[in-house]
Amino acid sequence: MESLIKFVEDEFVPRKEFPKFSSGDTITVYYEIKEGEKTRTQFFKGVVIQRRGTGATETFTIRKMSGTVGVERIFPINMPALQRVEVNKKGKVRRSRIFYFRGLTGKKARIKEVRG
Repeated sequence: MESLIKFVEDEFVPRKEFPKFSSGDTITVYYEIKEGEKTRTQFFKGVVIQRRGTGATETFTIRKMSGTVGVERIFPINMPALQRVEVNKKGKVRRSRIFYFRGLTGKKARIKEVRG
């Protein structure tokens, strides 16, 4: 059964090519928003907190600070409205899911940048 699901995903679900990114990276996601008849492109820039799932069901969560309020957004990797993903900074973290990042403020909330 599982191989059948994988076969259908590989054959029929269109894959988009995005740059490699992981948790701790700062990325900008450009996606399309429909407002009535018009469509416009909006971006969301923040730190990747997690990547989860495989294949067609893969998602990633981004967190940004909007003033003093933290905003998180979950994006499916195969969302048709996703236009492009830019990696702004590569971060060095020791975990794949950095939920502890939610509780950090100020200088503690910085992530070391990987040069290279």
